[in-house]
Amino acid sequence: MQNTHPNVPSIDQQDRTVPINLRQSGPTPVQMLIDTRVRKSPYWHLSMEAGCWRASIYNRMYHPRGYVRPEDGGMMAEYDSLVNHVTLWNVAVERQIRVQGPDAEDFVNFVITRDATKIPTMHARYVILCNEDGGILNDPVLLRVAEDEFWFSLSDSDLLFWLQGVNIGRRFEVDIREIDVSPVQIQGPKSVDLMTDLFGSAVAELPSYGLLAGEVGGCPVIVSQTGFSGEKGYEIYLKDATLHAETLWNTVLEAGKPHQLAVVAPAHHRRIAAGILSWGQDMDQETLPFQANLSYQVPREKASDYIGKAALEEARRQLEAGTPPYTQQLVGLRLGGKPIEDYAPDFWLISSSHDAGPGEPVGYVTSPWYSPELGQNIAMGYVPVELTALGTQLWVHLPDEYSDAPGSPVAAEVVEVPFRPSVNPNQREILRQRGLDAAV
Repeated sequence: MQNTHPNVPSIDQQDRTVPINLRQSGPTPVQMLIDTRVRKSPYWHLSMEAGCWRASIYNRMYHPRGYVRPEDGGMMAEYDSLVNHVTLWNVAVERQIRVQGPDAEDFVNFVITRDATKIPTMHARYVILCNEDGGILNDPVLLRVAEDEFWFSLSDSDLLFWLQGVNIGRRFEVDIREIDVSPVQIQGPKSVDLMTDLFGSAVAELPSYGLLAGEVGGCPVIVSQTGFSGEKGYEIYLKDATLHAETLWNTVLEAGKPHQLAVVAPAHHRRIAAGILSWGQDMDQETLPFQANLSYQVPREKASDYIGKAALEEARRQLEAGTPPYTQQLVGLRLGGKPIEDYAPDFWLISSSHDAGPGEPVGYVTSPWYSPELGQNIAMGYVPVELTALGTQLWVHLPDEYSDAPGSPVAAEVVEVPFRPSVNPNQREILRQRGLDAAV
């Protein structure tokens, strides 16, 4: 719908039922209420001991989002630890939904767009789940820990009820429930050294998205060679986490001392550079995979049915006919302005010309940050399909603290994503190198 409320910029969002809220409210000075309605993860108190000073909410759980105070360098100091040493992240908010039973493979194959039958045991894949309209409901890492057992390691949308609801009508012979497994991430160039100290040399040979069963401090875990950073990295999934959180955390801290381990928040500045998407920020349930550069997640050769297949195949047909079924497309941007060194509180507005004011936008920024390696600000954002060609000149209305001149937009250019190579290339990068556009 075209939003014409006088306080809301009138970007064309006619293909959405609920438009993105583009009011520019800025950083709002409120204190987060910590109560029992939102869960604390098993690592919450340990994050507090490590210096966590702010948090958000993710999957109805408190999520640590900052350890180094702004006066001590803030998020860019945390970035330095990630790209030069090794870091520990509390990502217990990535809740694990287990699908287990004789029909586990068939059920999973029905709810993801990719082909679950091609995932070997003790391997993982990045996947998406869509609704019947083709909108992205979640983009988890999917772990196949046994022939008849899968774990969905969730991004920030509640998938448990959806999966259970799907099976009320389908009646696959599976058990679907959240389990007491909480992951941490070990990310950075020295992660392989730290993980080798914990698990032995076998972990160094683990392929991308490979899984390994092991123990930390006598507690059973599953290790994956995955992460949210584009750096070398791993995730450790702790079983019975409510019981063993302190043992895992303190064992990792002790093993990390020789490697300059730092406890930090998930590195959105590095994931943006790698082109890694964040659900709820770069996409949601009204976003088609093609809009968010996830066409490779929509297979051309998957014969079996899955939720959203008909809608996605029709969307692809329209795209190839030159009539996209949406108005906005996600692009990469390099932009001017002073270094953006913290989270954006709003979806900052994009104009097609320097003279257009913030009340005449054509698009919006979803994920901006400053890249030290590139020496400038980078971002992902949605712009009209006709403005997505590489090299297109655009203008971004930054807050005054980041603007070159208060009240004036900064120049931006549409560029390739990722912005810099990943140590562990994601599937999109690998397929692009092969000239492919779809997971088969």
